Amino acid sequence: MNRREFLKTAAGVAVGSMIAMPAVGKGAIKMDASKLPRWRGFNLLEKFNDRHNAPFRESDFEWMAELGFDFARLPLSYRCWADVNDWLNLNEDVLKEIDQAVEFGRKHGVHVNINFHRGPGYCVNPPKEPLDLWSSEEALEACAFHWGHFAERYKGIPNDQVSFDLLNEPARIPEETYVRVVSRLVEAIRAQDPERLIVADGLSWGNVPVHGLAKLGVAQSTRGYAPMQISHYRASWIGGSDKWQEPTWPLKQGDEVVDREWLRKNRIEPWKALEREGVGVHVGEWGAFRHTPHEVVLAWMKDCLELWKEAGWGWAMWNFRGSFGILDSEREDVKYEDFRGHKLDRKMLELVRAY
Repeated sequence: MNRREFLKTAAGVAVGSMIAMPAVGKGAIKMDASKLPRWRGFNLLEKFNDRHNAPFRESDFEWMAELGFDFARLPLSYRCWADVNDWLNLNEDVLKEIDQAVEFGRKHGVHVNINFHRGPGYCVNPPKEPLDLWSSEEALEACAFHWGHFAERYKGIPNDQVSFDLLNEPARIPEETYVRVVSRLVEAIRAQDPERLIVADGLSWGNVPVHGLAKLGVAQSTRGYAPMQISHYRASWIGGSDKWQEPTWPLKQGDEVVDREWLRKNRIEPWKALEREGVGVHVGEWGAFRHTPHEVVLAWMKDCLELWKEAGWGWAMWNFRGSFGILDSEREDVKYEDFRGHKLDRKMLELVRAY
């Protein structure tokens, strides 16, 4: 199907092959976007991009619950279940692997937050999409179609088990443009499932609250990567990060000292102002790459965690297993413990579990 045909037919295409889901039970927790639970957990990256596109692991959900966590954010690329040149043809086999992750979450008491890390028309990472979500009506309708499918697919699952996070880290675009796009995606979801809990990332890659979205009744997701000299030191995908001086905490940047109070002023207070408008807040991604000295990471993390606990916000580290996580991070300055055949960073685990 070419793109011109897509615009003519998208509105009339029925979302098929839905899985049967239970209705909201008596034990479901009533919640809305104005005040989120303080969910704490991790991002799981099995469908972060289509080059990987693996099934989710039940052991991740089991171990998170065992270790005291209750939240899994799934950053997904739509290219895992659809072709970039054929947006309406969805791969049911891949979608069933996402269904399986939802079931793993239900089984182990872990909330599943479904996020489009790459939606039709936008991704923070390369490659660039052929059409631009912020300016192309065709891309927007495709993205709305996909979210409508997910909304119908998971209709009936309580919000304490599943929520939607619309688009990962929109860049520095005009607020009115973002509000227009989010409004269309919310409309597509609510046409299928009016009660679904929806989250929108802040602007400027998740760092800036969006007051224009408050009227839509959606929560918002912020980030915990400040300052990037700590979170992304020597990260290969950040140009020039290999030239940064080895970080300390607090961090001196020219004449400015970045410390706990800087975080409070610049990363907490703006979002508390949004919260006062009736918008729930969650920290959807945070953590530090494996090259940052471990003791610096732990000191910085402690200040972040204390501030978020004080604010009443939950969080999700990037990632559970891998270079930001508590398992298999391959840090050179950590003495790991064995955990089910994986390398466990005990100090980091005990720190994050305490908050």
